[in-house]
Amino acid sequence: MEALVNPCWQGRRVLVTGHTGFKGSWLALWLHAMGAKVTGFALPPPTDPSLFEAARLANLVDHVEGDVRDFTALRAVVERARPEVIFHLAAQPLVRLSYDQPIETYAANVMGTVHLLEAARLTGGVKSIVCVTSDKCYENREWDWPYRETDPMGGHDPYSSSKGCAELVVAAWRRSYFGTADAPLLASVRAGNVIGGGDWAADRLVPDLVRAFEAGVAPLIRAPDAVRPWQHVLEALGGYIMIAERLLAGERRFADAWNFGPADEDARPVRWIVDRMRAGWREGAPQPALDASPRPHEAGLLRLDCARARAALGWRPALDLGQAIRWIVDWHKAVAAGEDARRVTLDQIAHYAALSAGTRNAAAA
Repeated sequence: MEALVNPCWQGRRVLVTGHTGFKGSWLALWLHAMGAKVTGFALPPPTDPSLFEAARLANLVDHVEGDVRDFTALRAVVERARPEVIFHLAAQPLVRLSYDQPIETYAANVMGTVHLLEAARLTGGVKSIVCVTSDKCYENREWDWPYRETDPMGGHDPYSSSKGCAELVVAAWRRSYFGTADAPLLASVRAGNVIGGGDWAADRLVPDLVRAFEAGVAPLIRAPDAVRPWQHVLEALGGYIMIAERLLAGERRFADAWNFGPADEDARPVRWIVDRMRAGWREGAPQPALDASPRPHEAGLLRLDCARARAALGWRPALDLGQAIRWIVDWHKAVAAGEDARRVTLDQIAHYAALSAGTRNAAAA
């Protein structure tokens, strides 16, 4: 879309790991729309259906199937693509699955990060690396205060712990290898619970609700009072892109860790999301039922402090949580009615980009 073309990204060689996943697909499509030459390295799409397939992303990017646990394969694609920018999203992203597959979770999330950074170091030519971890990387003490970038890493479950470990890996490579003038500038980014159209992951609240509403069955809700920092996927991705641009400009102070979360009032309990999704869906949205089956530990309260991103980047949310939920309902209803998923996704990206620019301009005025 011409409205999205950005001189900073036009013709820019970009590698996105995990481009077949939910967040990776949105990011790859946005980067392509801005004019970037995108190479993607990932496993096959993790769900069926998937946004990657629905948006026909394989026709827009250089799609390479591979596993970040395979250093040889990852290094080969970095050497072939010669990226100027790398967004590292490939991961095992589910808390509950990490209890069942701890070895695979650590291998993907920790060693996958090691492999990516080492491939970039040995290949050369990379200017900017953005490693995506998670808000769950922090040692969660279940307190009311939001977590800042300087708070300790931790994690009760294998997934959260693996993301804390990935942050330590990023910090080690930044200090040990990426301190010279010709080395890449490396940042890590920690987002809240991202939601958006085209997410069909299992065991995730919004996709579970969409599946239940489309089938006309009662969704099962595990922890209705758990509070999370919910945000539309484009809010997080917009922050990642802004960081990458600052690193490309050689601004070394941005080679650090960054939080991208919602406004404080949008850290809401699960039941709030369920109620708004039902109201937006209207017909065919049954009352949810409580899932009383035994379940492993999951955090009850989690918030992010994003003051640093607001002050240093001028980044701030452009959508409130109610708007984000309406966009999700609109996306799924449009695609279910036969509209082209790529077009629906690009329209929301263009709309968000305009809103975000207006929000930043208003804040700067």
